[in-house]
Amino acid sequence: MKEKKAKATQYFPADRKKIIKALGKEKLIENLRRMLMIRNFEIRAEAAYQHGKVGGFFHAYIGQEAIQTAVLQVLGPDNWYITSYRCHALALLLGATQNELMAELYGRATGNAKGRGGSMHFYTERLLGGFGIVGGQVPIATGAAFAAKYQDKRDEVAICFMGDGAVAQGAFHESLNLAALWKLPCIYVIENNLWGMGTAVDRAISVERIAEAKAPGYGMKGYTFDGMDFFNCYAGFEHVHKEVLKTNEPVLVEVITERFRGHSISDPGLYRSKDDLKACMQKDPIIQLQDALIEAGFIDLETVKEMDKHEREVAVAAMKYAEDSPWPDPITLEEDVFAP
Repeated sequence: MKEKKAKATQYFPADRKKIIKALGKEKLIENLRRMLMIRNFEIRAEAAYQHGKVGGFFHAYIGQEAIQTAVLQVLGPDNWYITSYRCHALALLLGATQNELMAELYGRATGNAKGRGGSMHFYTERLLGGFGIVGGQVPIATGAAFAAKYQDKRDEVAICFMGDGAVAQGAFHESLNLAALWKLPCIYVIENNLWGMGTAVDRAISVERIAEAKAPGYGMKGYTFDGMDFFNCYAGFEHVHKEVLKTNEPVLVEVITERFRGHSISDPGLYRSKDDLKACMQKDPIIQLQDALIEAGFIDLETVKEMDKHEREVAVAAMKYAEDSPWPDPITLEEDVFAP
């Protein structure tokens, strides 16, 4: 067999200078702060896990921060958001406090889900949850889009995040078929971090440029964005959001990124070399945005370091809050459980 040559990926076009001018200094610095918040929360939460303070599963968003940060800048909080078990970043971006999220990781009564959900099941008023079942969130997002259409909320969409591994699940295909058939305002986002649970994507998914290959089969449009670049994500999602609001039809997006950690905290990531990981980390989305803002004269390196220090202190304080919070009373175990 001939060795397959990787094709250079062509991303959605983005005019960085135009975006910098449109968003301006304050919004761009705020987006950098949000990305630093996510990174610091994940690092401290990982440390808590390694010290035995957190149990169960834990999936960090380190390396992927540009994607959902850009989405929130474009769409704002007043839409329906649904994601996978890698849900910490989205909850933070949608307004959940670091205290309540860290307490949830610790399993405490003050947690986001009263200590019952753990790492994979965060919620906010507009986040319909992190889902532990691969692809389990895709039908939920489709339902949220149906609700928006049924209630004639023309300025509202549902946005669904999933990993590349979810593409092979039946729920993905059934949902896209239904969304296309009923013309539902849903943005499906494949966060392709290249490895699934540990298998390279080209050994698990039969096509390259997943969204552009799969979307036409359902009469949908498909796009490919650079998930390591905030500006490319912003430009792409701004275009897609306008398109969905105009057509009231679903769109499929593939965002190519790469996580800096294993699939979960228990995954040593031995399937990729140290050199590959080092090359990946050189494309750090936080550093890219930081350097762009420094070049634009919006900020200096010392200010970035102060921002990073502040976010680290907030995350450490959240660890103390979680540690000091009470355990749930066992008598409350069956509260909020709905069953016939």
